[in-house]
Amino acid sequence: MTISEKGMITEQTNENTINIDKMSINEIVKTINNEDKKVAYAVEKTIPEITSAVEFTVSSLKNGGRLIIAGAGTSGRLGVLDASECPPTFNTAPELVKGLIAGGDTALRNAVEGIEDDENSGINDLKKEDFSDNDVLIGVAASGRTPYVIGALKYAKSLGAKTISISCNPDSETGRLADAAIEVIVGPEVISGSTRLKSGTAQKMVLNIISTTTMIKLGKTYKNLMVDLQASNSKLRRRALNIFKNITNIKDDDTATLFLEKTSWNLKEAIVIYETSCTIEEARAYLKSADGFVVNAIQLGKETKALNIKR
Repeated sequence: MTISEKGMITEQTNENTINIDKMSINEIVKTINNEDKKVAYAVEKTIPEITSAVEFTVSSLKNGGRLIIAGAGTSGRLGVLDASECPPTFNTAPELVKGLIAGGDTALRNAVEGIEDDENSGINDLKKEDFSDNDVLIGVAASGRTPYVIGALKYAKSLGAKTISISCNPDSETGRLADAAIEVIVGPEVISGSTRLKSGTAQKMVLNIISTTTMIKLGKTYKNLMVDLQASNSKLRRRALNIFKNITNIKDDDTATLFLEKTSWNLKEAIVIYETSCTIEEARAYLKSADGFVVNAIQLGKETKALNIKR
């Protein structure tokens, strides 16, 4: 262990698994599962920091900013994964939430040696994205000391942008650069230093919480349903149909499909039309006035209708 690695929990030996190579398959599986059980409790301890991170992100996106997630290796892949799932789930523009990985797309499948050790690489990748003070950066590094991520955080901070770090070591270098330092201490890995395990799970959980909560606060859901999904294939159209039937209590597919076809499978518009008996143009106007929140658009539509009746 190098001097810089001393005290790094992610690099320490896990005493619970020191004889894992002598265990049976069943014992190994149980041991890994027992270690994984610790992750959610470790994430729970960082809820205040995660809350701050979401507040930064929501504020930025409401004001025309973007969320950029930067990482290397496993951390970078998790960031790219979380970002890539936002467009189909929440119908966001591809550039609204974007994941950057040291080494580019090649590094998603293959190790790109040395690139994560270059702070300038993190800076250059943000410059290529025209990163500005209106954007938010999440730097993800289990160790909390990856130069690529440190460079990105330093650059974002120099512009005055809000910065968030996700690491699995206390008092991390990335955390000292962040406005919201999320340090999920999951303890030594089952296989020492293999941060694709508990650390990776923790990072994925935190990224899920940040992106999902942000999208909820941007009006991308109605109740707990993803009403802003892109119904771009048969599976997603089936999901959209089921969501619409669930919300409206329509029993047969044909009737529900008529509403969805009227809006080219735009769930939000179809729901507002059904609930307020308005036209598609009115539904779009209500949604625009309600900043995309379906519940508020429905309320606006009903109030408008009631006012027109009184007149």
